[in-house]
Amino acid sequence: MAKTKTIFYCTSCGNETPKWQGRCPACGAWNTMVEHEEKPAAAGKSRPVPVGAAPRRPKTLSEVDIQTEVRFSTGMGELDRVLGGGAVCGSLVLVGGAPGIGKSTLLLQICACLCRERRVLYVSGEESERQLKLRAQRLHVSSENLLILSETRLGDILEAVDETKPDILIADSIQTLYNENNDSAPGSISQVKDCTMSLMQVAKGQGITVFVVGHINKEGAIAGPKVLEHMVDCVLYFEGDRNGAYRLLRAVKNRFGSTNEMGVFEMGDEGLREVPNPSEMLLSGRPQHAPGTCVACIMEGTRPLLAEVQALVTKTSFNVPRRTANGFDFNRAVLLLAVLEKRGGLHLGAFDSYINVVGGLFLDEPAADLSVALAVASSYRDTALPQDLAAVGEIGLAGEVRAVSHLSLRLSEIARLGFTRCVIPRSGTETIPAPKGLELIRVRNVREAIEFSI
Repeated sequence: MAKTKTIFYCTSCGNETPKWQGRCPACGAWNTMVEHEEKPAAAGKSRPVPVGAAPRRPKTLSEVDIQTEVRFSTGMGELDRVLGGGAVCGSLVLVGGAPGIGKSTLLLQICACLCRERRVLYVSGEESERQLKLRAQRLHVSSENLLILSETRLGDILEAVDETKPDILIADSIQTLYNENNDSAPGSISQVKDCTMSLMQVAKGQGITVFVVGHINKEGAIAGPKVLEHMVDCVLYFEGDRNGAYRLLRAVKNRFGSTNEMGVFEMGDEGLREVPNPSEMLLSGRPQHAPGTCVACIMEGTRPLLAEVQALVTKTSFNVPRRTANGFDFNRAVLLLAVLEKRGGLHLGAFDSYINVVGGLFLDEPAADLSVALAVASSYRDTALPQDLAAVGEIGLAGEVRAVSHLSLRLSEIARLGFTRCVIPRSGTETIPAPKGLELIRVRNVREAIEFSI
C-alpha cells in the first residue's frame, strides 16, 4: 500500500519543503508554512488524459500558424478592457473575489453575447441545472448554444468537453472540482493543482478559452496553492463592498495585455451593468463647499479617473497624534503630513489627521499627492476649496511639486467633467496647452499651491 507523503507549503508563495520552518526559505514570510499530506494515486489507476493532448514536436516560429481571430469580444466593454481588448482563444482566465461579489453573475451574463457565434459549456459544481436556469432567466440569458452541466468529477467534465466540442468552457468553481484518481479532498492543494493542470491542457490542446472561478481566503488571496496563479494566463480580481452597488474588476496578471486597466460595474436586480463613465460615478454625492475635500485625477491603464479625496484634521487628545489613511498608502500619507508641516507652514503635530478616498479606490500613484495635501490644508484651515478646482502633481521631500505622466489625458478628463481650474506643477509642463475652459494654475512648491487654492 502506498504511503502518504507529508509536506509543508507556504501559503504566500506556494514553496514546498519536507519539514516545517518558521520562515519560508523562498519568499521570507514568517509563520506561513502549512502541513499537507500528499496521497499518491491508487495502484493500477492513471490520471485522465486531457482532451486534445497529443504528442508534440518542436517547431520554428515560421511554422506556427496564427489564427486570424486571436481575440474576441465578451460582450462587456469593461471586461474586454481589463482583458486587454477581449478574450484570447485558448487562454485560461482565473476570476477571483469575495463570496457574493458577482463572479458567477459576470460569467453567466457574458454567455448571452458569446453564444451568438460560439458554443459555451457552463460547468457548475455549486449549483444544480435548475438553479442555473433560474439565474439565467433572471439575467435574461437564453440560447441554444449555451450548455449547462452540474458536475464536480473531472473525468466527467473532460468527457463532456470531448462530446460537445465547446468553444468556451466556464468552470465554477475550481475548488469544487476533484480528480477521481487523487484521494485528497476537493479543494485541497493537490486537487486544485491537478484540476487546473488538466483544464490548462484542454485550453492549449484544443484552443478552448477557459474561464475558472476561484474563491478567496480570509487574507484576500485566491484559495489554494500559489502555483494556481502561475499556471493561468490571466488573473482577475473582483473588488468592492458586497453590500454596495459598485464593483471594480482588476487584472493582477495578464500575459496578453496590461495589468493597469480597471473595469467598473454596478450590481442591480438584473445582474451587472457597465459603468462607462466611472469618474462621474465616483464624484456623485460630493459635498458642496465642505472643507477638507479635493479632486484628484489618476490613471488606471489608459483611462483617467477622477476621485474625491477627503481629509479631516482635528485637535488631538493624545500625546501622539493619530494618523489614519483609507484608500491611500499610510507611509505616503505620513510623509506628506511631514512635508506639509516642514515646508507648508501647517502645524500638524498637535492634530489628528484622517485621509479617505471615496468610492473604494486605492490611489497608489504619486500624482495624487497634491490633492491629498490640499485636502489636508483645507481641513486644517477650515476653509473649503473652490468647487471647480482639481489638483494633479507629485510632492517631494523638499516641498517641490513635480510633473507626472499623461498630464494631457488627465487635463482633458478634468475639463470634460466641468472643472474650470486645475493646480499642476510648473516644471515640465510649459509646453502643455490648457484644454478649452480649463485654467491651469502652475505652482513650484506645496506652499504656493496652498496659497493659490485656499
